[in-house]
Amino acid sequence: MDLNADLGESFGSWSMGDDAAMFQLVTSANVACGFHAGDPVTMLDSCRAAYELDVTVGAHVGYRDLAGFGRRSLDMSFDELFGDVLYQLGALDGVAHAVGASVDYVKPHGALYNRLVHDAEQASAVVAAVNSYDPGLPILGLPGSELLKQAKEAGHPVFIEAFVDRAYQADGTLVPRSQEGAVLHDVDAIVERAVRLATKGEVVALDGSLVQVQPDSLCIHGDTPGAVGMAAAVRAGLEAAGVELEAFA
Repeated sequence: MDLNADLGESFGSWSMGDDAAMFQLVTSANVACGFHAGDPVTMLDSCRAAYELDVTVGAHVGYRDLAGFGRRSLDMSFDELFGDVLYQLGALDGVAHAVGASVDYVKPHGALYNRLVHDAEQASAVVAAVNSYDPGLPILGLPGSELLKQAKEAGHPVFIEAFVDRAYQADGTLVPRSQEGAVLHDVDAIVERAVRLATKGEVVALDGSLVQVQPDSLCIHGDTPGAVGMAAAVRAGLEAAGVELEAFA
């Protein structure tokens, strides 16, 4: 099982999360590419840390929305979104190569990630951009999403992600952050959820129903308060349950 986190989300003098600690705990890092968060120096630091610690780097592409942290959905034309994704991929990959690392997968961020579950047009723009950059680049996303459907049709390796610190709806989508209970904070419950996802392929939705998921990767958000403690506990819990941790890409 892969354990990933959204990292590299600081910007200038503004810091987000404890990347130094998180890089020690994860097997894959979704690194911000400068549009929803991150900047050239932060990208450089992230890629260096990933290379030194043998953590796989993924391009965490998002809407051009620094003020909203990429969590506001934007209406964009095909060409606009195609160009923005291509730009972010090229930026992070260039930085990664400069320090001996590489971008080995793509995972959309925030509002873009959620929109690509149902929006076929925006999904087609994202997939087309990734395909134009590297036809063999793996894509990580939510099961049943338009993103993974179109990526698979285009010939990309696709991998399924599940979230240990986010609440699920009965249809397998994430509970919107605007809704109470969308983000989980109880460490014991998060560890229990992670182990259940990894060993049984299931998660309990907010309404109590059971959602079937067969994840290749489990995500912990690096910007959540107490993220380092959560990640350490999840990693320890998975290992105690006999789950081997390794990057999917």
